[in-house]
Amino acid sequence: MATLPENAIQAWENREGPVVFTTVDSNGVPNSIYVTCVKRISGDRIAVADNKMNKTRANILAGCSASLLFITREKKAFQLKGSLRYETSGKIFDEMKNGWLDRKYPGHAAVVFCIEEVYSGSEKLA
Repeated sequence: MATLPENAIQAWENREGPVVFTTVDSNGVPNSIYVTCVKRISGDRIAVADNKMNKTRANILAGCSASLLFITREKKAFQLKGSLRYETSGKIFDEMKNGWLDRKYPGHAAVVFCIEEVYSGSEKLA
């Protein structure tokens, strides 16, 4: 796993709008969705709430890798690539359900995005 460098942490805290979450199915067909219920839970992991994922959930359960793309208020793009865990119980799930996720959302699971690569534009940061 890779740890987010300080400039990427600052960018995450300064992001604007939803995050683009992309997975790939077993035939190599990408699927991208906007997600707003996301939280950095450590230097190398981000949690994404599964509120209404269908194709994305199927891709995750099939074992795909993924990317998260976000932009800062200054319009600088960052991309994270990594592996995923789908958690329907445990500490991260409980923190999502009883902490940072607005209760109006179902929160079926916490998707734990384990960061393996970090990019700013075409520059690899980690």
